[in-house]
Amino acid sequence: MIGVIDYKAGNGPSVLNALNNLNIEASLVSTSEQIEGLSAIILPGVGSAEATVSSLKEMNCLNAIEHMVLNRGLPFMGICIGLQVLFEHSEEGDVDCLGWIHGSVKKFSERAVRVPQIGWNEACFTQSHPILNGLNKSEYFYFVNSYYVEPNDKSIILAETEYGGKFCSMISYKNIIASQFHIEKSGVVGLKILRNFGLIAGGNL
Repeated sequence: MIGVIDYKAGNGPSVLNALNNLNIEASLVSTSEQIEGLSAIILPGVGSAEATVSSLKEMNCLNAIEHMVLNRGLPFMGICIGLQVLFEHSEEGDVDCLGWIHGSVKKFSERAVRVPQIGWNEACFTQSHPILNGLNKSEYFYFVNSYYVEPNDKSIILAETEYGGKFCSMISYKNIIASQFHIEKSGVVGLKILRNFGLIAGGNL
């Protein structure tokens, strides 16, 4: 069972609907007890890093998520804000995030591009990974973001996108996969990624 974290600032129902369309067993989860029985976790997101971190703390399930992902190695997928909060600090609200991955979240320069970025843009994959099975060397995905992540370790970058310069749009770190683009809103290509994640969660990739 894949658990989609259901919190105030998230868009869990959209992700759950996409998984249901793929006939992947999944449910919305919001308690420590539910999280402990999962085979994988998805943290979707819209809104701000501060609101997301605050919501997770208020739910009293952050320790359970961290235990399952960081200690037990459960497959994890972060989407949009679900990527950004994995890092140490965000310029959005000048807030500390979860700190699972070394690096920071920075704002696009409004002098260089329109902020926020809204719409389809190309993600160019920098290395191979099972999550990308069946995809081309680059694909178009749907973005809604004013901020982007800057990992300290560039080797975890799985995709880059051009928007006033190259930025990291997807990462792979141990059992963690996360994207800046909205996988659940990216049509057939996004569904391929979710299907691959379902196979990873089931131990089939």
